[in-house]
Amino acid sequence: MRSDRFLLICLLVGGAVFAGAIALGNDYYFFAGYVVLQYVVLSTAWNILGGYCGYVNFGSAAFFALGAYSTIAIHKLYPMPIPVLLIFGGVVSGVVGFAMGYLTLRLRGAFFAIATLALAVVLQTLIVNWDFVGGSRGAYIVRPEAIAPFGSYIRYLFLIMMLLAVGAITVARLIERSRLGYGFATIRDDELAAEASGVPTLRLKLIATTISGALMGMAGAPFPYYISFLQPSSAFSLDYAVNSIAMPLIGGTTSWVGPLIGAVLLGSLQQIATVTISSAVNLLIVGFLLVGFVMVAPNGIVGLFHKYIQHRPVGQVGQVGRRRIAADAPGSVSGPVSGPAP
Repeated sequence: MRSDRFLLICLLVGGAVFAGAIALGNDYYFFAGYVVLQYVVLSTAWNILGGYCGYVNFGSAAFFALGAYSTIAIHKLYPMPIPVLLIFGGVVSGVVGFAMGYLTLRLRGAFFAIATLALAVVLQTLIVNWDFVGGSRGAYIVRPEAIAPFGSYIRYLFLIMMLLAVGAITVARLIERSRLGYGFATIRDDELAAEASGVPTLRLKLIATTISGALMGMAGAPFPYYISFLQPSSAFSLDYAVNSIAMPLIGGTTSWVGPLIGAVLLGSLQQIATVTISSAVNLLIVGFLLVGFVMVAPNGIVGLFHKYIQHRPVGQVGQVGRRRIAADAPGSVSGPVSGPAP
C-alpha cells in the first residue's frame, strides 16, 4: 500500500474514532483516549530505536519530560498554540536524543540501557533545581475551558494527540519499508557483521535516537495542558518508562503495527482499571501481561499471528493458498495455475 493511501486511511479511522467519541456524549472518553493515544506515540517512538535497531532505551520518561518542560518554559516566556509547542518539544528532545546517541551509542546491551537510565536521573535532577520551570514545587498551566469549534478543551487535545499518533505510525511504517529500515534491521540482527559489510551503523543509530527522541518529546509537549499542574514526579513518572517498553514487547517489535496493538490493548486495560479499581494497579497489570507474553509469545502478538499463519495446515489455507504452495514447490513451473485446485 502506498504511503499516501496509508496516511489517508489512518486519518479516516482517526476521524471515525473522534466522531464516535463525540457521539457518546461524555468527555471522559476524550480524557481516557488521550492517554491511550499518548502511549501509541511513545511506544511507536521507542520501537524505532528499541525494536528496529535492538537498542533498549530506559530513558523514555526523560524525553517525554523534556517535551513537557519545553512547553512550560515557552509558555512562561510567550504563550503559543499547542501545534507550535509540539515543534519546539520535538526539536529540543531530538537534539538531546542526538547528543545522547553520540555519547552512549558506542555502548551496547545492558551498558547502553544503564546509560539511558542515568540520563533520565540527571535530567530529573536538573529540572528539580530549575526554578524557572517550577522546580520541585511544580508549575501551573491555566488553559481555557473551551475552544471553538471543538467545544471543551480536552476534545482539542485529543484531536492533536490523534494527529500526532497518525504521524508517528506513518513515520514508523515509512522507516520500516525504506533503506533506512533495512539498515536498522542489520544493526538489530548482527551489528558487527553490518559494520564489516560497510553499513554506517553509528550514523544510522544517531538517526534512530534523534527520531525516537523527537517523537517522545512531541508526545510530552501537550501534557501540561492536559494535566494543568506539572511536577517532576509526574513528568518523569515510571509509568512512561515501563509502558513505552512493555507495549511494543507485548504487541511485537519488528513491525509498526506491534506498538499500536500493544498501546491500545494495554492502555485501554489501564484506563479501565483506573476507573474500576485504582491507578495503583496499572504497573501490576503491565507486569503480569509482560511475564505472560514473554512465556507464551516472546515475539508479541504480531509474532504469534505470523507463527499461526506459517504453521497453518494446508487444508485451511484455501484455494488461493494451495495454488501458491503448488507454485512455490520444488520443480514446479512458475506462472498462473490452470484448472481447479486439487
